[in-house]
Amino acid sequence: MNTTAAAATTGITTALIAEDEPLLAAALRNDLAALWPDLQLLPLQADGRSALEAALALRPQVCFLDIRMPALSGLDVAAALAEDWPEQEPAAPFPLLVFVTAYDQYALQAFEAQAVDYLVKPVQRERLAACVARLQQRLADRAPQRDALAQAVDQLRHLLGQAAPPAAPRLQVIQAQVGATVHLVPIEQVLYFEAADKYVRVITAEREHLIRLSLRELLPQLDPAVFWQVHRGTVVRTAAVASAHREDSGKVTLTLTGRPEKLVASRLYAHLFKGM
Repeated sequence: MNTTAAAATTGITTALIAEDEPLLAAALRNDLAALWPDLQLLPLQADGRSALEAALALRPQVCFLDIRMPALSGLDVAAALAEDWPEQEPAAPFPLLVFVTAYDQYALQAFEAQAVDYLVKPVQRERLAACVARLQQRLADRAPQRDALAQAVDQLRHLLGQAAPPAAPRLQVIQAQVGATVHLVPIEQVLYFEAADKYVRVITAEREHLIRLSLRELLPQLDPAVFWQVHRGTVVRTAAVASAHREDSGKVTLTLTGRPEKLVASRLYAHLFKGM
């Protein structure tokens, strides 16, 4: 029996903390231990990628995710969990997510009503106690956390975006180097971008290019009205989408104009494709 199944059988609640500031992580861990003695705290994760891997491997019931972390942000981790969490596993339902952020509480008041809780740094014990009570109630109710995640993550991205620095200049030309040759690809020719290890594939109607840039670095340079992220590894030009077919699983299959392949929009982004 794995750790997750054993915890589910014994009624133990497990929690994962992802926080890259050691002092804040230690304080959160100590306060949780005092407020929720029966909570089993899993090994601390100091970056987003490790947090994602640990969450998928250990299947905690609760995840505390710092918004700003190396490798992947807390929002990136949440999106990846929504996409990769097993569909049918009663012993490990989708976890309750709590975001930890340095942003002022007034900017996040609207977010408080959503299915995902949040904590503002430095975390006050009284606020954490209220969060613990909310989590315990949600665990007792077994609320469908994944169903509300898309709306909550979208709202938090919007709220954080309002407080973020000015957007980077929009890309007009993609410079893709092959050996000693640099191909200049006008942005209006790009149909979609796809993450490929340490590179991003740049797909046009005629060919594809590779650029040594992460999708996370590329996204702020794209016009969000023109390019939509439809999967954590895929960004598509909206005008290139000919049709969107919703599957029973909640995913959406996209047919493109000018390309034979089909793209998949994950559940987290399926709400983008709705009839008028």
